Formats: sequence, structure tokens, C-alpha cells
Amino acid sequence: MENNLKGIILAGGNGSRLAPLTDSLSKQLLPVYDKPMIYYPLSTLMLMGIKDILIITTERDEFLFKNLIGNGEKLGIKISYEVQYEAKGIPDAFILAREFINNSKVVLILGDNIFYGHDLTSQLIDSVKKDSEATIFAYRVKDPSRFGIVNFDKEHIPTFLEEKPKSSKSNFAITGLYIYESNVVEYAKQLKPSKRGELEITDLNNIYLKKNKLNLEILGRGIAWLDTGTFESLQDASLFIKTLEMRQGLKIGCPEEVAWRLNYIDDEELVGITEKYSNNPYGNYLKKILNEKFN
Repeated sequence: MENNLKGIILAGGNGSRLAPLTDSLSKQLLPVYDKPMIYYPLSTLMLMGIKDILIITTERDEFLFKNLIGNGEKLGIKISYEVQYEAKGIPDAFILAREFINNSKVVLILGDNIFYGHDLTSQLIDSVKKDSEATIFAYRVKDPSRFGIVNFDKEHIPTFLEEKPKSSKSNFAITGLYIYESNVVEYAKQLKPSKRGELEITDLNNIYLKKNKLNLEILGRGIAWLDTGTFESLQDASLFIKTLEMRQGLKIGCPEEVAWRLNYIDDEELVGITEKYSNNPYGNYLKKILNEKFN
């Protein structure tokens, strides 16, 4: 794993589609079954081996995220924060994070996106290792008009990107997970706001596409991608997580377990975390996986 790989979780915006739930609380702090939403993208980055993570959030919610996650020390990683005072679009995250990125390769994940599936982690890690300046991940959807769409040839080389097309030849949506070289900062600075008044991630990706520097990864049938930006999708995600966890007896998006299994923290440190949750199912689960190691 590359030591200079960094991660960004974009958890800004006002979450207007989920109002009034988000009138006083960040969307990414809402529960998805038994965990705050942000635990899922955080776990995804950690599973990729990323130990230096920046959370971009609003001035209102920064304290709440710090209270929940802190500086990452309890997870054996480093977490820092940047305030986005105005929602200017996804590419604005790279401008805000320019000092954090420096000369590193960076993975950006949207704070309301959940990824789960067999071999997902290995595919993400392999994608980072590829010699490409930018990588996007595509997922087949039933209604492409709701998403940014990627068209590609038989070799899975992207040929055309379009934002929420009324009709499309492709059924593959671009998910909220992106990998870029550090030059993404300069490219983001070159963008002009769209008719919506925001910088568009499609415009950014088109820069790489025109330079033949855009790599496309297809997430297959065995992988689930959930966007939790609406009431319906938030509830669907909770039911999905609940069903899997109840059936398997394993948690999804549990950063403490990820940290422990990757040896970011040791047994004693995990025991310390379980004491905080000593009287609830979350703590009981952490105790269970620890006890299984010795049985």
C-alpha cells in the first residue's frame, strides 16, 4: 500500500433533501441502522489502507464530528477537519484540501455513500496501484437519469460522461468514490461553476478523459452501492445493513473492528473501546470478535 495515499470524506452541504431531519444535524451523522452514516465511508477508506483522512464538513457540524470520531487516535489513524462554509460542489473539496493533499494521491468518498461486497476491498486496493491519474467507479442502475453516467467501450475504456441524461445508452452510474493524483487540485481550480452555481465533478473527470488519463472500474453484481441522500434510500440502506448483520452476525462499517483487524490498534486498545459501549449491542459485538480470537 502506498504510504503517501490520503483520504477525504466530503460531509458538507445542507442535506436539504432530508429536511427536517437535517435542520440541526448533519446528514452524515444520521443513523444507518446501528451506526452513524459516516462510519461506512470511513471504514471503506480504512479498508483501503488509508490512515491519513480529512473530513470536510460545515461550521455547524465540525464539533459534532470531532466529538464522535476525534482525531482518529483511538482507531490508530490520523483524522483532521476542514470547514466548507459554502456548498460549491464536489471539486471544491480538493481546493479546500490542497495543503492536506500536497503531493499525495488522494481518494475522495462522499459521506452518504455506502459500499459493500465480496472482493470489494481488493478491487479498491488494486485500483489505487494502477498507473492512472484518475479513477472512477461505475455501478449498473435501473434509472440512469438520476445519476452521472459513464459510457465505455468493450475494453471498459470510458468514452463519454454525462450528467443525469434524459436518455442514455449506458446504465452505469458514476459512484461517489474517486481516486486522483495530486494534480486534481490544479484542475479543480480551473473549473467554472455550472448553471447550478457549483463546480461539477463531471467537468473535472472530463479533463482527465480528454487527456486519456481516466481509468474506469466496474463494480460488479456481487457489490452493493447505496446512496443515502433521500428518505427512501436512507431507510433502504438501514434495512439492507440490518438484514445482513442479523443473518451473518457480523457488522458492516464498524471502524473499530477494521482498525483492530488491520492491526492499527491492539487487543488492549479494543478492550478499552468496548468499555465505552459496555451496556449495548455495539460493545457486545466488539467483545464477541475479541473473544473469538482466543477461542
